[in-house]
Parts: sequence; structure tokens; C-alpha cells
Amino acid sequence: VQLQASGGGLVQAGGSLRLSCAASGRTFRSYNMGWFRQAQGKEREFVAAISWSGGSTYYADSVKGRFTISRDNAKNTAYLQMNSLKPEDTAVYYCAVRPLGSKYDVAWYEYWGQGTQVTVSS
Repeated sequence: VQLQASGGGLVQAGGSLRLSCAASGRTFRSYNMGWFRQAQGKEREFVAAISWSGGSTYYADSVKGRFTISRDNAKNTAYLQMNSLKPEDTAVYYCAVRPLGSKYDVAWYEYWGQGTQVTVSS
């Protein structure tokens, strides 16, 4: 599976962005999917995850209520809608997929997109 993240950019605090993660390969729909982010000088951290069917979603406490993860398996694409953005949301955002294992742990994710920069100004 190859993943291509897009949709990042520069936005003012309180604004919104929608990230997309386009996947190649028919097996995308069989993978659980996650979004992570990495701020400069910090470790990569879990943001949100969604099950292969889209029936279950999970969020980091820091984004709960502001971000929404979704997927469209017919389009081989996943999304991260980000509302009420804060300067502390500034990071490179990565999408990734895993067949099983912990949704919160980067080690379980097999394939990663290249990342898209999100910058939130105050």
C-alpha cells in the first residue's frame, strides 16, 4: 500500500483544514488507519485512528471534539477534518495503515505517507 497525504497549509488559530490520505492498492479497505503528527523536536504522536470498516474511531485527548477522522473505501481515501485549530497543532501530519495491533503505537503501522505540514498561526 502506498499512501499520499495532502491538504496541509498555513491557517490562523480557530481555522479549519481537511487532510486527505490517498491510498493505492485494493487492500486499503482491509487496513486499519491512523493519523499521527510530529512537531519539530518532538516525537511522533498519535492523533486519530479508524477501523478498516470505518465503524470505530479513536482520538487523542488533545484533539477530541475538534478533529474528525473518516474514510471512503470506495475511493481508497481517508480524511482528517481539523476544526478550531490551535498553534500547538502545528506539526507534520502523517497517515499510516496497520493490519492489527495497537492503534496508538507507531510500531504497529506498516505503511506511511510522506507527511503534510500544518502550521497554525496565533
